[in-house]
Amino acid sequence: QVQLVESGGGSVQAGGSLTLSCAGSGYTNSNYCLAWFRRAPGKEREAVATIYTSGDTTIYADSVKGRFTISQDGAKNTVYLQMNSLKPEDTAMYYCAVSYGTCRPESAFFGNWGQGTQVTVSS
Repeated sequence: QVQLVESGGGSVQAGGSLTLSCAGSGYTNSNYCLAWFRRAPGKEREAVATIYTSGDTTIYADSVKGRFTISQDGAKNTVYLQMNSLKPEDTAMYYCAVSYGTCRPESAFFGNWGQGTQVTVSS
């Protein structure tokens, strides 16, 4: 059974940086898609970034392009989200997820999720 554990969340001021980590275990395929999603209070969950383990193809939400970077360390089964130039609107619970099929940035395609890590950005 896949287990995902996020870490690295916290509180920062606008303009600051944070790096989120998601350690995974129990993968049953060697190729899969890893993603970061977020849910802000009163809003729907949205995809932030995805990365496919074979080839490192990435997709970013328009709202984070140029500020966030998703990466992976296959040897550690860990996916990262480097977040720079943070804005108050980035405040949300951030979740990592895995899909064995498509890497489309839609939550319905991801079957395994972590518990989330909170990111709070103050102005």
